[in-house]
Amino acid sequence: MDFNNNSSSNNKWESGVKFVEERKPKKFMKFLGIILLMFFVASVGGILGGYYVKKNYAPDSLTQAKSFGETNGKTDSKDAQSSSIPKNSVTKVAETVGPAVVGVENNVFSFEGLVPQGSGSGIIFDKQGYIVTNEHVIEGANKITVTLPGGERKVNATLVGADKKTDLAVLKIDAGNLPVAKFGDSSKVRVGDLAIAIGNPLGQEYAGTVTVGFISAVNRNINMDGRKYKVLQTDASINPGNSGGALCNEAGEVIGINSLKAKQSEGMGFAISINEAIPIIQSLMKDHYISRPYLGIYYVFIDQETAKANDIPVGVAIQQVVNGSAAEKADIRQGDIITSFDGVEIKKQDDLGDILEKHKVGDTVTAKLWRNGRTLDVKIKLQDSKGQ
Repeated sequence: MDFNNNSSSNNKWESGVKFVEERKPKKFMKFLGIILLMFFVASVGGILGGYYVKKNYAPDSLTQAKSFGETNGKTDSKDAQSSSIPKNSVTKVAETVGPAVVGVENNVFSFEGLVPQGSGSGIIFDKQGYIVTNEHVIEGANKITVTLPGGERKVNATLVGADKKTDLAVLKIDAGNLPVAKFGDSSKVRVGDLAIAIGNPLGQEYAGTVTVGFISAVNRNINMDGRKYKVLQTDASINPGNSGGALCNEAGEVIGINSLKAKQSEGMGFAISINEAIPIIQSLMKDHYISRPYLGIYYVFIDQETAKANDIPVGVAIQQVVNGSAAEKADIRQGDIITSFDGVEIKKQDDLGDILEKHKVGDTVTAKLWRNGRTLDVKIKLQDSKGQ
């Protein structure tokens, strides 16, 4: 057989040899391709790794470490700027509302001249220089001064109006370029919301103090020292000098005016809800006082035990009638006991006041009296409380 005859179609050995010769270069090329692919992947990995290291460990990215003193004693101003920590909600509120919270000082005349009697806080709410604070902060003052944020400017303040019952007062100062706080909506406040208090807790030395807590309760009704409050309760630290300062939500809105702290109890502070305060503030700015229906009597409440012991009815016993008042004009006398007012029986200490609050000046109401064993009905035309 001729092994060199390439034309033989029956030469199977020759065909087998040719087949082996054709497979060799393919295996080699495949092997070479794998080597090149591994080299390419390694190169790309090295490039990406280098980029990551440069981005995360370059000098500009080490600023945070430098800020903690790992700079061999040198500080780069550019690095310091890039090390700023992102602001949280409390930081933003402090920066937004803090400049609008001022110090309020109550000064009185004494043998030593004009001396400070007390201090509190206030909130600038109008660019014209109007400030809201607590009435008890400025009560009895002969002169009121306001210290603007920063403590460098102290200006005299004029009392626009004050209301003892709600413990609110409005002041005015003559100053320009004043920062203003934004009032929120306290009806949207929920238990558990973040609460941020800003004020001067222990006087001007601690001006602009920020304390943080949560709303513990809403719509609390509190009677204290002759004042009636509808308040928000918070565990944010509130001290005497905080009175008149701002209680804010996370959005930097004033939702309450800090007023008092529960005695003998930590973690219970109270703020007048801003929705309750706004109508009072508006009336004080417009009329300089709050118009309320007025009877003109001084009385003591007679409870069931006292009534039974003295054989008299439950109600309010009149101790004194004010001259020219609505009560005097209705022929109410000292010693009378009002047992019913506007058709509602008087059963509790606050009943008479609560019923009065539902009326307006000029309304005529009917009262039932007990006088020396007799029952009388009288009609009373309610007067304005102005000047009382």
